[in-house]
Amino acid sequence: MNSSRDPFEDAFMKNLITVGLGVIITYINGMFVIAFFKNPVFYTDTRYILYIHLVINDIIMLFLSVTLHVLSYAVPLLNVTVCSFLLLFATTTAENTPLNLAGMALERYIAICKPLHHPQLCSVKRTYIFISLMWLQSSIPALTDIIIVLVNEPISIFSTSITCYSKSLFNTNQHLIRTIIVESLYLSCVWMTLFFTYFRVLQAAKAATSDQDSARKARNTILLHGLQLLLCMFSYVTPLINYFFLALFPRYRSTVLLSTYLLSNVIPRLLSPLIYGFRDQKMFRYVRMYLTCSLFLTKIESKCSALEISLYKN
Repeated sequence: MNSSRDPFEDAFMKNLITVGLGVIITYINGMFVIAFFKNPVFYTDTRYILYIHLVINDIIMLFLSVTLHVLSYAVPLLNVTVCSFLLLFATTTAENTPLNLAGMALERYIAICKPLHHPQLCSVKRTYIFISLMWLQSSIPALTDIIIVLVNEPISIFSTSITCYSKSLFNTNQHLIRTIIVESLYLSCVWMTLFFTYFRVLQAAKAATSDQDSARKARNTILLHGLQLLLCMFSYVTPLINYFFLALFPRYRSTVLLSTYLLSNVIPRLLSPLIYGFRDQKMFRYVRMYLTCSLFLTKIESKCSALEISLYKN
């Protein structure tokens, strides 16, 4: 980022904007997490389990992204071992997002097209197994990057310091080949899953004589997953976008880099509650209650407790 070139005032404002957006988005996402864990009614629904995992993953990914951004200004040279751990978790959470979207699309496909098999195929136990396998699968590419460093560099490199971002540490041809192969495979599988589930749900909606509303909502949800995936892929074309705009506006290098960083790493973390959470009336009424309670906690704490009990009974 060449943060050392930024005057103190510019660096302070950029970090203030980044941290401020991170706190706001984390607060909004946190309301959905609280609503989930405080209401057992969601514990047995696969759809909500996968959704809240996506939100928690976004919170972790946003925290790591903002932390790395601030560290690039506050600690320009970071120990390689610490940097490796941060990048390991950042890469893992980034890989989790498309896999989680694919899992959510499959769950909606089974719910609409194979409703009799849904309780068995999408049980709570199998959902948590899927999430565990997702984390295992997503961690393999990140670990591979570190292993490539170990193969190509002496072990002493982990006692040195570098500017902590992915291209600085993982900069060999092997890393490039790994990224191209793995990301192409991951994204191809996810896109095929989204296309398959969308058209099968579309067929089911046309053939259905009843419950067309559920099929329509499922189809729209899968479309929104596609939009979410497109925005996730924005990070892959960010270098090209930077190259184009930096050529047009060389005097605004720092502003261009900050803008593309926010659009590719920070703002998309707000999509999960906006695209999915606020569309779900069952989840949203709990979130609305907690937002209201947090604003007027001292005055209406008893009313919120009573409202929570009535919502749970319903």
